[in-house]
Amino acid sequence: MSSPQGMILEERESDVVTLRFHDPERRNAMTGAMGEAFAERIAELAGDASLRAVVLTGSGSAFSAGGDLGMLDERAEQGQAGPGVARYPIRDAMRAFYKLFLSVRDLPCPSIAAINGHAIGAGLCVALGCDIRLVAHEAKLGLNFTKLGLHPGMAATWTLPRLVGPAVAAELLYSSRLFSGEEAARIGLANRALPAAEVLAAGQELAGEIAACAPLAVRGVKRALARTGDSSIEDQLTFEASEQAICFESQDALEGIQAARERRSPDFKGN
Repeated sequence: MSSPQGMILEERESDVVTLRFHDPERRNAMTGAMGEAFAERIAELAGDASLRAVVLTGSGSAFSAGGDLGMLDERAEQGQAGPGVARYPIRDAMRAFYKLFLSVRDLPCPSIAAINGHAIGAGLCVALGCDIRLVAHEAKLGLNFTKLGLHPGMAATWTLPRLVGPAVAAELLYSSRLFSGEEAARIGLANRALPAAEVLAAGQELAGEIAACAPLAVRGVKRALARTGDSSIEDQLTFEASEQAICFESQDALEGIQAARERRSPDFKGN
């Protein structure tokens, strides 16, 4: 088994970082140790103003098989041993576990899930927490909580309806059925479905395209998209105008406008 420090691999190419769940022997099953290592890396990356995009993928043939069954066994035994009494400690422990992996939502720059293989349960939930998803045609995806006798967790009932609509989300969450990467793209859960061998490269290429845009503007877009579901159009117009005013103070705005006039690619510095 990989050590906690080795459960998250990282590589950097210019302003783009690729993070990789790394426990391939167990199909990158999600444990508390892996979550702590992941959250630690995310916290450091979130403080890196030079970072322009993050790609998340898995080692081996899977993205992630979901929550570690040993951990789930322990929670079930705890619940059986103390009905009612154990309910709130279990709740707090599971919420803390979710937050470790959903820390990916704390990144101020865009995140891309390159779903190279199967993504099940909590493994799919962390991909749903990313801004963009590319998925292998061959991948099997599913939110299999009810087949384990569990209510969905890790924000599945919040993220999924916002991506695929309430009716499709209800079908997938009630039934726990597995579906393909192709179906994921068709229903709007993923942006594109690709051959497995091409998913990571496509994710990194897209990250590079994002990184070529003005980082202050891109981070502003992320903030805008995060709030739009709870905002009126008038409120969102004010937010957009405020973000544009901030951008107009930057050298990047001058560079972008000048590059458009000169019909060349802009060279953004992030200031």
